[in-house]
Amino acid sequence: MSELNILEMEQGNNSHGKIEIAPEVIEVIAGIAASEVDGVSGMRGNFATGVVERLGKKNHGKGVKVELTESGIIIDVYCLMKFGVSIPAVSGKIQENIRQALINMTALDPEEVNIHIVGVHFDTPKQEPVIEEEV
Repeated sequence: MSELNILEMEQGNNSHGKIEIAPEVIEVIAGIAASEVDGVSGMRGNFATGVVERLGKKNHGKGVKVELTESGIIIDVYCLMKFGVSIPAVSGKIQENIRQALINMTALDPEEVNIHIVGVHFDTPKQEPVIEEEV
């Protein structure tokens, strides 16, 4: 791994050059993979990401923290679950989906994929407006 927090990939005897992957790319891949799983309501962000999303720009790396260590890549995912889902089952699906997406897109196998449930989202039914009739 490089000094600049960029992951260098080794491709054997490739004379075309080197491949470097920034941690932000891994965050985006993991964020998209996590949000695709049924039962995930959303990803945790901060105030700045909320403002940016309201202005129309989607932040796919929201709620994902990537740490490059000597032992490998450690990914922490902070997400909200929908009410009524099995948290262990959905968490396992998130871990598997992230692992498969990273292997397919970057040929990297993360050392750890840690899931942090930071909330439960309750779907509130929209109330229809009540029209009063005059008699």
